[in-house]
Amino acid sequence: MPLPNLISAAELDRSGEKSELMLNYDLTADATDSSMLVLFNRIKLLCCAVGLGCLIWMAGPAYADALTTQADLIDNSGTTIGTVQVEQGHKGVLVNLKAKDLPPGYHGMHFHAVGDCSDVAAFKSAGGHVNPFDQPHGFRNPDGPHEGNLPNLVVAADGTVEVELYSDLVALDSGAAKLLDEDGTALIIHTDKDDHYSQPIGGSGGRIACAVIK
Repeated sequence: MPLPNLISAAELDRSGEKSELMLNYDLTADATDSSMLVLFNRIKLLCCAVGLGCLIWMAGPAYADALTTQADLIDNSGTTIGTVQVEQGHKGVLVNLKAKDLPPGYHGMHFHAVGDCSDVAAFKSAGGHVNPFDQPHGFRNPDGPHEGNLPNLVVAADGTVEVELYSDLVALDSGAAKLLDEDGTALIIHTDKDDHYSQPIGGSGGRIACAVIK
C-alpha cells in the first residue's frame, strides 16, 4: 500500500513565503491603484481650476475696455481740487468724483452743455444744463428731470468728498444727450443745495467748481 505524500517543512516554508509575497504584491498593487486614483483626481481638479481661471480672465477685462474719460476739477481760482471720471455703462454713465477744499454740506451738481471752464470766476462759459429736449429741471418735478440733472453732492466737514454715482439720462458717445459731443460738456458744482424741483436750477446758486468732459 503506497504511503501518502508528505510535505517537508522546507516546502511549507517556501509555500508560505510565496503566499506572503503574493499577498504583499496584491497590497502593493491596491495601494498603487489607490495612489494613482488620488493623483488622477487631483489632476482633474487642477485642470478644472485652470480652465475656470482662464474663463474668468477672458471674461473679466470686458469692463476694462469701456469708454472712460477723466478730468481735473478746478475751483474759482483755477486751482485743481480734485478729479472727475466718467465711464460709459450699459445704459448710462458711472461718475466717480474725488475732491477737497469744498464748502461742507449739500451742493447742486449738474452736467452742463459746453466743455469750457475758462471763465474761472463764474464758470458761465460752461453754458446751461445738458437738456436736448428742453425738459423742466428736477428729479421731484412731475415733468422732469432733464438729462443734466444729478444728485446733490454732500461734502464732509473737512471739505473733502469722494462719491460714485450713476446717471441713465446721458451717455458718453451716443444719443441726444451725448457728453462727448463736438464741444464737450462740463460737470459743475454749485454753492447751494438743489431742491430738485424749482426752475431753472433747483435754487443751486453760483458755480464753484468745474471739470471739462472731453
